[in-house]
Order: sequence, then structure tokens, then C-alpha cells
Amino acid sequence: MTTLLAIEDFNTPWANVPSLLLPAYGQTWVMVAVTMALVVLIGTPVGIVLHNTSGLGLFPDPRVFRVLNTIVNIGRSLPFLILMAAIIPVTRFIVGTTIGIPAAIVPMTVAGVPFFARLVQNALRDVRPDVTDMGQASGGSAVQVIRSVQLSEALPALAGALTVNTIAMIEYSAIAGSIGAGGIGNLAITYGYNRFDDNIMIATVITLIVTIQVVQFVGDRAVAALTR
Repeated sequence: MTTLLAIEDFNTPWANVPSLLLPAYGQTWVMVAVTMALVVLIGTPVGIVLHNTSGLGLFPDPRVFRVLNTIVNIGRSLPFLILMAAIIPVTRFIVGTTIGIPAAIVPMTVAGVPFFARLVQNALRDVRPDVTDMGQASGGSAVQVIRSVQLSEALPALAGALTVNTIAMIEYSAIAGSIGAGGIGNLAITYGYNRFDDNIMIATVITLIVTIQVVQFVGDRAVAALTR
């Protein structure tokens, strides 16, 4: 009985869980929002160039394609935890620290950009060639064809790619908690794991599950609305 009571003493009362969970949840979304903004801003043009320098693109260039393809493959090869540790000097140089939200955003962006670039490339590759040919035959420049034909036709697939990447960044933000980045992951490790707090662990797990389900649902609805 004494042992059971001692274990229960580690658990945060359920009434106090929201005061810990809500700030951490907000931190998670700050990390994800900033990271996704950078990922889309950088990853979209990289994916466009990847597709259009390949043999199926508007301006094939094997040398450029090989270089970009290799960089993207390297970026996607390393597990996030290893990548996060490997680029600590780069993170410190960019943001001046290796802990906290800014320190998490750097490796999350480095991991997210090649992933999203590949998804963009795949989305553009699925655009029907005759639609692209029609845009070129109409006298459109490469930029006009990319904007008005490729990206326009690939919108449903791009919405799906954005959904997949957002979910991946939520997962990465949880892993980033291991370096004291804050957010749900840090809460789960600091309280749930290190302090054997079952209530916090259960709350963080349920929160992540519900969040992923909501993001996937919204993404699926967006894809359905954009599909013609």
C-alpha cells in the first residue's frame, strides 16, 4: 500500500494538468507553424526545380538535377534525432543557442525542407503531360507554365503533401523535446518520463493523437475541395 501511495504521489492531479499542457501545446504549434512557413518557402522552389530539371521537366538539366537530388536524399536519410545532434554547431551559429524553440526550429527546417521538396516533385510529376504541353503550346513562358499549369493542376496533391509534412513536423517537435525545446515532447519527457507522472504522459499522448487526427481530417477535406 505504501508503495502504491508513493507512486501516486508522482502523478500531477488531473485538475492541474491543463495548466502544464496548454502552454506546452502552444509552444508545439509555434515550432510547427514557424517551421512549416520556412519549409514551404524553401521546399516548394526546390521541388519545382527538382521536377523541371529532370527528364520530365520543362528545362532538363542532368547536372543540376543530380546535385539537388543528392542533397535531398542526404537530407532525408538521417533519422531526425541524429540530424538534430549532428547539426548542433550549425544551430548554435544561426540562433546562438542549442536549447529552446529557436534551436528546435533549425533542425526541424533542415529535416522538413528535403521531405517537402520531394513531395512537391512527386505532385508535379503526376500532372498530365498533355496539360503541360498545352500550356507551352499556348506560348506560356516556363514561369507561367509552372504557376498556371503545374502548380494549379497539382493543388490537391500539394495540399496532401502539406498535410503529411505538417504531421511529420508535429512528430519532430515532440522529439525536439529531448533537447529542451519546450512543447509537448519536453513536457512528456520532463514530467511523464523523468518523474514517472502517468497523468501527464497519458494527457500528452492523447493530445498528440487528437491533434494528428484533426490535422489529417482538415487536410483530407482540403484535398477533396481542391480536386476537380
